[in-house]
Amino acid sequence: MDSNKYSQGSENKPVKSKYQVKVINEKCIGAASCIGVAGATFKLNDNNIADVIDQDGNVDEEKLLAAQSCPTAAVEVINVGTGEVLWPK
Repeated sequence: MDSNKYSQGSENKPVKSKYQVKVINEKCIGAASCIGVAGATFKLNDNNIADVIDQDGNVDEEKLLAAQSCPTAAVEVINVGTGEVLWPK
């Protein structure tokens, strides 16, 4: 896996929740819709790319909604237990 593909914090695994979120650097345009929906999980870095600050910052449903709100589908949602990519489909 290319470590530069995903933003900071994307590779961290959640402890309390079952969904891991990853932000694809080259797709993120800094729209910040993910932050509006799940601000305890995401933040914009100095390059206006969303970073994952806490995999357990928001509940799974909010993380999924945050990913779905992204206009460029830059946020992946993975079920940690099964490895299934839930979003984008």
